Amino acid sequence: MKKFISLLMAVVFILALTACHGRLETATEAQKLAFDVPEEFDASKNYEITFWAKNDTNLTQVEIYKNAIAEFEGYYPNIKVNLRLYTDYGKIYNDVITNIATNTTPNVCITYPDHIATYMTGEDTVVALDSLMADESYGLGGSKVLFDSPREDEIVPKFLEECEIDGNYYALPYMRSTEACYVNKTFVEKLGYTLPEKLTWDFVWQVSKSATEKDADGNFKVNSQKVMIPFIYKSTDNMMIQMLKQREAGYSDISGKIELFNPVTEEILLNIAENSKMGAFNTFKLAGYPANFLNAGQCIFAVDSTAGATWMGSDAPLVDIADDKVVNFEIEVMTIPQYDVENPVMISQGPSLCVFNKEDKQEVLASWLFAQFMLTNNVQIAYAETEGYVPVTLKAQGSGEYVDYLNRRGEDNNLYYPVKIDATQLLLDNTENTFVTAVFNGSASLRDAAGQLIESVNKSVRRGESIDKGYIEGLYEEVSALYRLDDIKSKMETGDMGALPKESAILIAAIALCWVCMGVYMAKDKIKTVKLKKNVDF
Repeated sequence: MKKFISLLMAVVFILALTACHGRLETATEAQKLAFDVPEEFDASKNYEITFWAKNDTNLTQVEIYKNAIAEFEGYYPNIKVNLRLYTDYGKIYNDVITNIATNTTPNVCITYPDHIATYMTGEDTVVALDSLMADESYGLGGSKVLFDSPREDEIVPKFLEECEIDGNYYALPYMRSTEACYVNKTFVEKLGYTLPEKLTWDFVWQVSKSATEKDADGNFKVNSQKVMIPFIYKSTDNMMIQMLKQREAGYSDISGKIELFNPVTEEILLNIAENSKMGAFNTFKLAGYPANFLNAGQCIFAVDSTAGATWMGSDAPLVDIADDKVVNFEIEVMTIPQYDVENPVMISQGPSLCVFNKEDKQEVLASWLFAQFMLTNNVQIAYAETEGYVPVTLKAQGSGEYVDYLNRRGEDNNLYYPVKIDATQLLLDNTENTFVTAVFNGSASLRDAAGQLIESVNKSVRRGESIDKGYIEGLYEEVSALYRLDDIKSKMETGDMGALPKESAILIAAIALCWVCMGVYMAKDKIKTVKLKKNVDF
């Protein structure tokens, strides 16, 4: 019995260790996991790693990935990188979630912190990068890194902060963008208005309403066409999040508490409904790509990412409509509309790189080296030049090559396309005015819910439904149920962010069994002692 209990206690001890490293129910638990960086990278072994990346159907970006891989493999011939391309971040997210269950995640992927927070609910899936970043040999700017790696202090601090989840870094920033409002200045002036230095929501709504006026033939006066959608917003989740942030209203807090359904949200939705009913506003999901309407003279204010700048304007290098449909106009790249122009607020967005855990620490180190390589100047500058992205390192931003690129604005309509460089400069000038939302398991669903509120109101207007306080209350319930926000809220309030991990359940059962066995043993020992005492007395 003594041997059995000793063995059982040893098992309990082992289970206690494994339970601590089991399913990552929250980022706080994940914080306890630190990657043990190998003292030396084993260059005698061959490694094959997978890199899942996203491109904007831009073949130039694909070539940049391929060139980066070839250059990296030149430094590390024993590391082969297999590229898998996606055209949508959502598809990467869905495939990662699917592959977590089969333990076949990629080694490195381009993703967003909201998505990483969900990946972390898998079992030991995403590597906390803190120890890797700080390692003197193989960390950022490490002495044994074979290429010119940026140091941690050479990454834009605000962009690096965006990759932090509950006190640990789970990604490296790769590219950054924000949203811009691409304005048909010609039409604004034709309507009798002068563009202010900074857009306000009141100005945009006022001009948009004016643009809905038609002539006797049913054509819109401003463009003499049958179609005119004055204001189109591509990302309605960003729209709602930024409007709430500008109003200092609730969305969610750092702990994951959901605050989306509040009076300011209701006010915003009622205002959107009013403008939608007049035909002054529509969304990408319901109307179509903003750039297409803008370039056809059928839109005045098109809000899209700065990374989409090469699609905007009469002379845009990338256009999705026929040449004979393109209308000549003067375009202005401006910050998104604000409630307070003295304190502008805009969202920071753009892809980051995360590294997935594998059994072989050397394989993880190989993956980390590749992720780090994507922050080198050649990769950063080349990719930033394809769209209105901004490099994430101060090293790249301050390089002579990048400064020269910005200074050559307008030399041609491809590499130096003015709208693209203006969009880039907009973010460079407003980096300190950008923000990101809190990241937690469920934050991706909350983001979708924010956009769905606007999409639903927009659709209901076109169906002739009455949009009032009662409608908004019902919409809150519908969207909350659709995205399971009540479940997220309940888990946050109770601290239960998931089912009890299997290892923990086994641990609890083993401890209980141990106590039972000890109780049985003690009872038997007591009986034995009593019997011996009786025999002695006899």
